[in-house]
Amino acid sequence: MKKTIRVWDLPIRLFHWLLVLCIAGSLISVNLGGNAIEWHAYFGYSVLSLLIFRVIWGFVGSRHARFANFFPTRAAIFDYLQGKSLRVLGHNPVGALSVFALLLVLSVQVLTGLFVDDEIAFQGPLSKYVPNAAVSFLSQIHEGNQVVIYTLITIHIAAIWFYRKYKNEDLIKPMLSGDKEIDPSEEAKYMLSDLGQPSKDGGLQRTLALVLFSAIALAVAYFITK
Repeated sequence: MKKTIRVWDLPIRLFHWLLVLCIAGSLISVNLGGNAIEWHAYFGYSVLSLLIFRVIWGFVGSRHARFANFFPTRAAIFDYLQGKSLRVLGHNPVGALSVFALLLVLSVQVLTGLFVDDEIAFQGPLSKYVPNAAVSFLSQIHEGNQVVIYTLITIHIAAIWFYRKYKNEDLIKPMLSGDKEIDPSEEAKYMLSDLGQPSKDGGLQRTLALVLFSAIALAVAYFITK
């Protein structure tokens, strides 16, 4: 009988899937053009709120959500690539590198988007506070950074497929259920600290996340409409 361990708390799972929906909505709306650019902005503000939440949750969230638990050091990455490291329940070093890269490029995208002014259908809430040269420069970064986002998303999807096909590890199911199933015969391949400390995911944890995200969303809404 397999051992079931809670890895991803509900706040992290909701963050992940809401981020997927917002990114998809943002990419679709920006390519539709016209009045859809307003929806592109709304999706961008939503991504901003989600990213702020994720950064804070990376310090106060459950075990496997905390950055300190999966920060990708160079030694850890090399050990993992050489097959010298034990398995982990959460992000492995290479997966962690992907997570930080996505958080970085998405942060660049939403922050530069606040300064965009196409002089037709959209003006970012901060564009009026900086010179036109800065608006133009940040708008170019916002547009060019899309390529980096597409690339990282493609790599992310390819990694999910690779782990499923060649390592027989389903990365999507745990992000839906929150749990990872470990065969008792495989336990020796994992870190004992991982197996003995499942992520907390109770009512208190979820309430804290709800209050935190609600406060962030309200602050962002106030900020962009001020």
